[in-house]
Amino acid sequence: MLFAGAAGASAQPVAPVCAALETRLAQSPARLEGRVLNETLFEAASLDCPGIAAALLDRGASVEARNRRGGTPLNIAAARGAGEIVADLLARGADIDHADLAGITPLLAAVQAGRRRMVATLLDAGADVGLASREGVTPIMAGAFDGDARLLALLLEAGADPNAEDRRGKGALVYAAGRAFPGIVATLLEAGAEADRVWGHDLTALMWAAGHANDAPAADGVETARALIAAGAAIDRQDDRGRSALMIAAERGHAQMVTFLLDAGADPGLRDREGRLALDLAAGDEIRAMLAR
Repeated sequence: MLFAGAAGASAQPVAPVCAALETRLAQSPARLEGRVLNETLFEAASLDCPGIAAALLDRGASVEARNRRGGTPLNIAAARGAGEIVADLLARGADIDHADLAGITPLLAAVQAGRRRMVATLLDAGADVGLASREGVTPIMAGAFDGDARLLALLLEAGADPNAEDRRGKGALVYAAGRAFPGIVATLLEAGAEADRVWGHDLTALMWAAGHANDAPAADGVETARALIAAGAAIDRQDDRGRSALMIAAERGHAQMVTFLLDAGADPGLRDREGRLALDLAAGDEIRAMLAR
């Protein structure tokens, strides 16, 4: 067999998918030329079959091959968390910072996939922690959105900018606040994220926290807002619609957030650009009663 022993080169047991791929390749070895050779390398990377990937590279598969999304085998292996393949590709000269057509580097792909060990490997190998996708999303933004504190710490230790802004006018602090991740928000603030920075549409992280995702625990939303205010976020700042954090919380139906903001000194008398109060925007009788006092 052309790949006899290749799939077993790793000290780890051969995965069934790798054994099946090896068998298929051995049945038609003459086809493994040119484009097919590279396509098969992508398949081996996506399945995390290090022995097969090594054999394909030895036969002539290219570390610079591109798939239809513009990614290289390294992009695919990094997203898969295929550590042995990534190490082999890097040793053979693969570009650690190659971006696919969407601008996603191996590091960003690993962060988006939640591959903490792979992120550490790539950072140790010199991956650029500041490279952004075509949408302006950096690894630290993706990490903040996913709420992985240990992964975020790796990125910050590598020098990630907590105040970087994407093309939608959002940053890591905004992503974490909108998901109501108080621990992530606290970490970013400690790393130098600006608590009262005005982002796209004149929104602040506090406003994003006030209107946090519905699947987040209400208590986490409140703790996130508390951390931001303690760090200097202005409670009555208004966005480009004239909406304050209190108005946003009221409209979103976040009763605990409304209570917290009122207790923290939010002004219920502010009006938006259409002249509406938080009371006018309130979703539900409970919140209207709070604001009518």
